[in-house]
Amino acid sequence: MTPIATERLNVAILVIGQTLFMVASITVMTLSGLVGRALGPDPGLATLPIAMMMLGTVISTLPASLYMKRVGRRAGFITGAGIGGIGGGLLAFGAVVLGSFWLFCLGNLLLGLYQGFAMYYRFAAADVASPAWRPRAMSFVMAGGVVAAFLGPWNANAASDWIAAAPSSGPYLVIALLALLSVGLLAFLRVPTSGEPRVGDPQRPMAEIARSRRFIVAALAAASGYAIMIVVMTATPLAMRGVGFELGDVALVMQWHVLGMFAPSFFTGGLIARFGHARILLAGCALLGASALTAAQGDTLMLFWSALVLLGIGWNFLFIGGSALLTTAHSEAERGKVQGINDLLIFALVTLGALLAGKLLHLVGWATLNLAMLPLILLVALAALWLGGPVTPRAASAVGDAK
Repeated sequence: MTPIATERLNVAILVIGQTLFMVASITVMTLSGLVGRALGPDPGLATLPIAMMMLGTVISTLPASLYMKRVGRRAGFITGAGIGGIGGGLLAFGAVVLGSFWLFCLGNLLLGLYQGFAMYYRFAAADVASPAWRPRAMSFVMAGGVVAAFLGPWNANAASDWIAAAPSSGPYLVIALLALLSVGLLAFLRVPTSGEPRVGDPQRPMAEIARSRRFIVAALAAASGYAIMIVVMTATPLAMRGVGFELGDVALVMQWHVLGMFAPSFFTGGLIARFGHARILLAGCALLGASALTAAQGDTLMLFWSALVLLGIGWNFLFIGGSALLTTAHSEAERGKVQGINDLLIFALVTLGALLAGKLLHLVGWATLNLAMLPLILLVALAALWLGGPVTPRAASAVGDAK
């Protein structure tokens, strides 16, 4: 195969892998809180299974990055899909059948390991793509979530009735089957030598990299955007069910939310290349602010729908913008530790958000929960202004000539 054909095939495999993983992630976000409320001993612990998934991501994301630096992307992704996806899906399925809340939490923890590896699909796209095409390749991989936007909520809703004796268990069995399919596809991934780990290349200390403006802004934008999104997204099914909406209505709102998260990925990379990282981050902040203010207006289906669509698009701009900016803050040799630390920071904050979502909703209600996100949104906006701009992929040095 020609280098261009190999590049396109690798990106296609990563897009499909991202899609299959996102079905699992969206299923957990849509359903695990409701299952947690049904199985758990306390309504305030309803979102604990989702928090456990995020905790699994936190404890695996840095080891996953360092592991892939040693063995390569393909072996790492297969490990994550096999142990985390297949194992976690089967364990969560068994837990629902047995009616065990804590076993269900453990299954979601393993699914977090799946996520800990799968979050590097976007960085693998940068490894297999030419420099000029990297932002777009990352965007295409993230766009795999568009298909998952339909399949994830459908799985959470339609497959829930597959096993009459154990309602809501079917979607987790589907997760395991899709992870098995992902393992088969990832076996064909071919990462070029330039994207594989190399020994002996010079590296800067992590402390030096972490002081750079690009790293600080990239990590803050991606982590804050993801945490804000996860708090509101996790609380949404509980809030909607609490005011009387059916599971089908919840699935519809979540479907459009996920479309908002991933449909812009088809052009986010092009927008970054044209306008620079800082402006895209500011646009993301504006969208998240609009989402919070919309949600605070009431609890009608249209307000839930509008707020969650805006939330998804805002997350897309912050997460892809931050991820693309991060690739300009490190060299190839520094990739493993920098990407690992970045995702560790992201999912530490995300885990806290998922854990607090149920309690916040229970204590302060839907409107106040959304308004509480505004100070963090403002902080990210100020960081984007501090970054300055435009910083584009063409202007950025691969070794992070940070300001």
